[in-house]
Amino acid sequence: MRQVPVDVLPDIDRSIVSVLTESGGLSAEEVERRISFPIETAMTGLKGVERVRSRSSPSLSIVTVSFALGTDIYRNRQLVAERLASVQGQLPANVTPEMAPLSSAVGQIMRVALVSDSGDMMQLRDVADWIVRPRILGIPGVAQVVTAGGDVRQLRVTPAPRLLDFFGIPITQLEQALAGFNSNTGGDAIDSSGRRSVIINLGARRIIPRPCWKAPATW
Repeated sequence: MRQVPVDVLPDIDRSIVSVLTESGGLSAEEVERRISFPIETAMTGLKGVERVRSRSSPSLSIVTVSFALGTDIYRNRQLVAERLASVQGQLPANVTPEMAPLSSAVGQIMRVALVSDSGDMMQLRDVADWIVRPRILGIPGVAQVVTAGGDVRQLRVTPAPRLLDFFGIPITQLEQALAGFNSNTGGDAIDSSGRRSVIINLGARRIIPRPCWKAPATW
């Protein structure tokens, strides 16, 4: 008993690995059926897993995998990464699950809600992504900040099947044209009066909102 190490605050955390998956445009029911359920099913067979829980909300899936006490957290993360690679083919296109950063399971968790009087949910999401989230990540001790809700700024193209069939344009050609339109390409250079100017074709447009919101001094 004299040789037993004593700690005032012992580490009683279970080895927990969280998997976050963002899927813009999907409802909570679709997220549960198409994302949370396949990931949760794949994690139940891992060695040492005691409990698997999931939470599905619009455009966001959170799957929590709890391992037995005494297991190596890095080994557990490696097992989860291998299962995520195998289940990737069952998920919708352009959806990639990611493991949350390594942090304590009993760490402080805070939820911050942004409210807009004007009702512009897209501008509110821009403020959350480009202003609030970077400031919170800059605080020492913060491991991860997940934004959810609002309207994500994006461009949607709805093709007309009849016109595509009439002009003989396959859907793959339309996807390639849209991907090529939103890309940057390099060109040659122009030498003039001892100066060299590089030619760049800017096709990708990234909208960054202006800092229209400022946190109070006491926030």
